[in-house]
Amino acid sequence: MAIVSDHSASNSLEEDFGANDWLLEEMYEQYRKDPGSVDPSWAAYFETHDAPGDGNGQTAPAARATASSPAEARAPETESAKPRRAEQPSTSGGPGQPPAQQGATASPTTARPAAGRRTPTVERAAPIKESRPTTPGARGGVPADPPNPANRPNVALEEPLRKLLRGAPARTAKNMDLSLSVPTATSVRSLPVKLLIDQRVVINNHLRRSRGGKVSYTHLIGYAMVRALETHPEMNNGYDVVDGKPTMVVPAHVNLGLAIDMVKGDGTRQLLVPSIKSCEALDFAQFWSAYEQMVKKARAGQLTLEDFAGTTITLTNPGTIGTNHSVPRLMQGQGAIIGVGSMEYPPEFQGSDPDKLADMSVSKIMTLTSTYDHRVIQGAQSGQYLKRLHALLLGEDGFYDDVFRSLRIPY
Repeated sequence: MAIVSDHSASNSLEEDFGANDWLLEEMYEQYRKDPGSVDPSWAAYFETHDAPGDGNGQTAPAARATASSPAEARAPETESAKPRRAEQPSTSGGPGQPPAQQGATASPTTARPAAGRRTPTVERAAPIKESRPTTPGARGGVPADPPNPANRPNVALEEPLRKLLRGAPARTAKNMDLSLSVPTATSVRSLPVKLLIDQRVVINNHLRRSRGGKVSYTHLIGYAMVRALETHPEMNNGYDVVDGKPTMVVPAHVNLGLAIDMVKGDGTRQLLVPSIKSCEALDFAQFWSAYEQMVKKARAGQLTLEDFAGTTITLTNPGTIGTNHSVPRLMQGQGAIIGVGSMEYPPEFQGSDPDKLADMSVSKIMTLTSTYDHRVIQGAQSGQYLKRLHALLLGEDGFYDDVFRSLRIPY
């Protein structure tokens, strides 16, 4: 009589193994190869239980235990006796049987009765859901695979587009090459701009009610640069080689260059640096007017060679696009170029409540840089010039009084 395994007992015992169920499978594989090589307790367990992980009621190991002799029990399993087969072996001895089954008898002691045969079930693994989206940006799962460079053409063999520079861009490139021959150094200074901001508000409110127009921060800073040269004229000096000898050039006037970033119709950018002539003789209203006229000529494409000639010191304001501070290039013949950074709270205060910052007297700051020709200007002179510029923008020596007076603002 064949031994029938207890299916419920099998499930409960296998569940007791928990995370160690791998050991059950390992011992079963060893038992299949040689039943005598395992501990008798393992042999007794496998003789009365299903194959590990099977759970479908098959009792092939138990049936093998009913062989008529130990030799038969240790004989290699045939395909019909493997416990994981989905089909039960046939008990007939017809000619169509495999050779391993033709020698088997159909006696009740060696074959399972037809009434007691269970229909095996084949467990199908649940389909694994692909967690990676098929397209970039799809929701769920992990990010999509990046493009595979192996599937792209060899970009190293593609020729770049070469475009010949002409006109102003070609002149700018030539000037940049020439600037490499100028040995420069740079001084940096930061200053609070609360007063500058407030005074500009007062000025523009008055202009809106009267003559119109608008004063920018660059107007006020440029005029302060000219005023600061009254006490530090050496920042306006230049360098030249005369008869093969190094020579300092002291210009007769202050010709303030304005770095104007122009956006052309095709989207390309172009840097123009025309200059306002004889700035030292202008009050703020005249300086403001000359500044606006130069910008209008640049935007209209009406600048002449005279507008570019004779520049002694230059103002550039990358702070308008958020740059903290810059170290610009200095052209030959000029003594210095002043860079103006953005007006912003110190990083540790950015994002704070403006009312709280006002209560704490925390001001926005602006960083100025002075890049100068070190052959004719020394670091101490550059630092003193920035200090004077700092003082004027804080209202010393009646700076804003002169501005208000020239614009006829009654304050």
